[in-house]
Amino acid sequence: MSSSSGNSNHGTLVCVTGANGYIASWLVKLLLHRGYRVKATVRDPGDPRKVDHLRKLDGAKERLDLVKANLLEEGSFDKVVEGCKGVFHTASPFYHNVRDPQTELIDPAVKGTLNVLKSCAKSPSVKRIVLTSSMAAVTYTGKPRNPDEDVVDETWFSDPDFCKESKLWYVLSKTLAEDAAWKFVKENNMDMVSINPGMAIGPLLQPTLNASAAAILNLINGAHTFPNFALEWVNVKDVANAHIQALEIPLANGRYCLVETVAHYADVVKILHELYPKFKLPERCVDDKPVMPRHEVSKEKAKSLGIEFIPLDASLKETIESLKKKKFFKF
Repeated sequence: MSSSSGNSNHGTLVCVTGANGYIASWLVKLLLHRGYRVKATVRDPGDPRKVDHLRKLDGAKERLDLVKANLLEEGSFDKVVEGCKGVFHTASPFYHNVRDPQTELIDPAVKGTLNVLKSCAKSPSVKRIVLTSSMAAVTYTGKPRNPDEDVVDETWFSDPDFCKESKLWYVLSKTLAEDAAWKFVKENNMDMVSINPGMAIGPLLQPTLNASAAAILNLINGAHTFPNFALEWVNVKDVANAHIQALEIPLANGRYCLVETVAHYADVVKILHELYPKFKLPERCVDDKPVMPRHEVSKEKAKSLGIEFIPLDASLKETIESLKKKKFFKF
């Protein structure tokens, strides 16, 4: 954690959109811990399953204001961002089983981001926007990679045409949203930083299962095989912390890739087996195709935010213990 968590932020008002999401919930928790006042937007502040975990956070009673806002409604963030010094835009849908990618993923991601940015452009109080993007908007270039030579870094940008051809709708939604955001802030001379995390795992604050925790739960819940691909992994607490550092550090700029390690599902199963020898884990890969080569992601820029990265084995342990505590599986 940064040494700047003294009282300098005390009472500073910031906004977090989509505050009941997995990463956003941790962001709200750490902001309250650092003394910020937080205006948190959710679709339905009256739904206890969506917001009770936020209301219970330390400092929430005094410094957390839950506000209803609709991403697709232009102007619905005007009042919300008024008076806020920083705006964290984390709200973006994440589903795998999509019937209508445009309506379910792309519009909310792109139009939602632009609606929030338009509201920020009208508010003189907003000094910086921190956008939650994703490694999805970085690595899907469609170009052949040499894992021995190519190190993925912040200069890489996913290719929307490749994403469309490959029907990678979530990846496309994050790529188009980040691209639209950069164009908008450049045209309007605004200060924005984007955080591009890999697959975030670690403890869950919310009572519902999010996509990344579900991927781990699946491995320990009787799956016979594990997927044949490597993923970029990072701890949710590092991601939340990076967002705050990106607001607080004046020189923070551009994009930040946040990946502790790239590991194949085979590696993840191996670590889980070492941590929990009694678990019945899948023993074979889903297919006989060659294992996708692991690539490397640069940590240089992320380290300039003071992020030291929690190792994958610790993150996996935290995820499992959290799933256990929330009774998502019987063991």
